[in-house]
Amino acid sequence: MFIRQTYPGLRDFENITRELFGNIYGTGASFNAAAHTWRFPGGGYFELGQLADASDYSKYQGRSFGLLLVDEAGEFGNDLALVDRLRSNLRGKKGMPVRVALAANPGGPSHSVLSSRYVFTGAAPWEPFVEPKSQRTWVYAPSTLTDNIHLDQAEYARQLEASCPTDPELLRAWLSGDWSVVRGAYFASVLSDERNAFGPWNPEEWTPTARRRYPEPPGKRYLRVTIEKSDLPTSGQWGMFLAHDFGVSAPSVTFVGARSPGCEGPDGRWYSRDSVLLLDEYASNEPGSLSRGMGYTVPRLAEEIIALAERWGVDPMGSDNVGDDSMHARSGSGAAASIADEFRHHGVRFAPARKGDRRSGWEIMRRMFADAGKPDRPGLYVSRACEYFWSTVPFLGRDPRRVDDVDSRGPDHAADAARYALLRDDRGHVLVHCGLNSIL
Repeated sequence: MFIRQTYPGLRDFENITRELFGNIYGTGASFNAAAHTWRFPGGGYFELGQLADASDYSKYQGRSFGLLLVDEAGEFGNDLALVDRLRSNLRGKKGMPVRVALAANPGGPSHSVLSSRYVFTGAAPWEPFVEPKSQRTWVYAPSTLTDNIHLDQAEYARQLEASCPTDPELLRAWLSGDWSVVRGAYFASVLSDERNAFGPWNPEEWTPTARRRYPEPPGKRYLRVTIEKSDLPTSGQWGMFLAHDFGVSAPSVTFVGARSPGCEGPDGRWYSRDSVLLLDEYASNEPGSLSRGMGYTVPRLAEEIIALAERWGVDPMGSDNVGDDSMHARSGSGAAASIADEFRHHGVRFAPARKGDRRSGWEIMRRMFADAGKPDRPGLYVSRACEYFWSTVPFLGRDPRRVDDVDSRGPDHAADAARYALLRDDRGHVLVHCGLNSIL
């Protein structure tokens, strides 16, 4: 079975099989164009199939294959769940090997899961290794355009350059086959480990301790701020809040956010006024999966969120907590309560993010990523304790139909929660983009 997402995507390979199998078997092999299936002498068959979503899998349920070939595997998204399901069709007679081969380019919705499963395993290319999820032996077989001696390599390289003029990281990955190069097409030019990441802070830094004075950075004239750490969650100095993206079959993601008053943090780093820091997270993803949620109910999620909030001294019922607008919708005939109402009943309050157009929110997020580290501009900073964020957001690509939007086929749940943290427009302090001196 040779799989792609669409039948039109199979046409080139189908033409190759016509030439190849015709030369090998002559008239001994027959092709049924309607069924996209080859029949060979001796009874074997080779099928070219399409698999776009879960409903398509019903065509293959109960059938048996000895070899599964998946082309453009990086485009399937959702942690390759559909591809993994096809493995249940791999069965043969005793002593007959069954095999899987995945072909993929760096980038795409499944970049992170492919790279973690098959590329960055500790094994060298062409060296067999056991993949933990399937417990089967795999081999990573890298290939680039320079390996195809029949190709006009210079011309193809020029075409690749023309196809991604604004994404040099992706171009480098395509030309070199280096999966570590790709940082995601959408945030590649603005998101940097060095600029936007900071080491985990100890929550006890925010518990009652002695007062601490935060000095001005050299050469700048800002107000000195003295903070009573025991007052931090409520004093209005460091504004603490929760930002939440709700999911059931997909992961829910909740961040502990902090808004800087324009001072130094416990790590000694200067954070400009109105900078947003994501200090910690809770993500309800399945172990080993970035796209599948644990299916938790609201009461179960509320328990986890309250525990996260209490660890950082954040009020889970605080008015600054923000969540997805859709949580406040009352759907269905006679619906009396929304998801937000249910959360509130269980001790967690989320105000609507008023998220509006996704693309406007992404642009604010990109700008604040780029402005991190500037003494007079608010930036967006993310703790390395936010493991789900760093496993997903840097790898999100652009929507192929709308280049100014994130490709939602990838795991964008942490990105959405971070976006909500910035879209608190009823307070104004994040969306206003001006120098710190003029604010003071």
